[in-house]
Amino acid sequence: MPPRRAASLRLTLLVTGLLLLVPAPAWAWLTPSAADSVTLIGAGDIAVCGSNVRDSATAQIVSDVLASNPSAIAFTAGDNVYPDGSTSWYAACYEPTWGAFKFRTRPVPGNHDYYNNPNGEGYFGYFGSQAGPSGRGWYRYDAGAWRVYALTSECVRGSRCYTRQYGWLRADLVNNPHRCVLAMWHRPRFSSSAGHGSSTRMAPVFKLLYNHDAEIVLSGHDHDYERFAPTDPTGSPDPANGLRQWVVGTGGASLYGFMSPALPASEVRDSSSHGVLRLSLHTGGYDWQFIPIPGDSFTDSGSGTCH
Repeated sequence: MPPRRAASLRLTLLVTGLLLLVPAPAWAWLTPSAADSVTLIGAGDIAVCGSNVRDSATAQIVSDVLASNPSAIAFTAGDNVYPDGSTSWYAACYEPTWGAFKFRTRPVPGNHDYYNNPNGEGYFGYFGSQAGPSGRGWYRYDAGAWRVYALTSECVRGSRCYTRQYGWLRADLVNNPHRCVLAMWHRPRFSSSAGHGSSTRMAPVFKLLYNHDAEIVLSGHDHDYERFAPTDPTGSPDPANGLRQWVVGTGGASLYGFMSPALPASEVRDSSSHGVLRLSLHTGGYDWQFIPIPGDSFTDSGSGTCH
């Protein structure tokens, strides 16, 4: 036998022998299905005190997914509690529902989270380190091969807060490039809703993400579900390089309707069902699924690839 083949055979036998000595549970996580996929699940516009049970129903869906998937991450898309984000409302309304998995939740704040507490002390006090540095409103984390940016849309354009967040995001996109990038904040850049509609608040951030080949933007604010085709910063369809945006303000608050006609890049809309968006983030791509609460029927699913 030629020396190179003999050496290769010895190496193969050695590796095989080592693997046989390792119990399956200790290395099973190396399989592509586990190592290359992370679940992100959540919604915005969530907890309402009183007789509302829809927030409890969406919480149960998220809880079940987290229980069956130890690596899954819950997210919120802002307006996490109503009528405001004070400490008392978080304790009375959010804690009994979505609070069950607080320490597996990566939140962003919404405008209601600042009502009656202009520094967001209720939001930052409740979530603690889960919400990034106290008082700031933006942070990042990795979900498998994906870079995730949790941002705030509550900084007024031109303010020191807005400038700091934008500079921080730009520096990280430049210094830590990832093939797959997702960002989330509360006010949607584009929305066909009759409630609030499109917001220019985060337009420069949307453009910055587009210029760095990001994939996904998640928002709430409008109490409905809307999925957009990948778009450029003007909202025009751009299947090759565009950002795909979701509005998923379906966590529990009463739903809005839609204006007519819808925005050109709007692909799917629903204002009949509460539920949550589940994203499976793979190396090089993603799958999505909207999961309605029991008694509601709307669903949506599909897949996409990273630039």
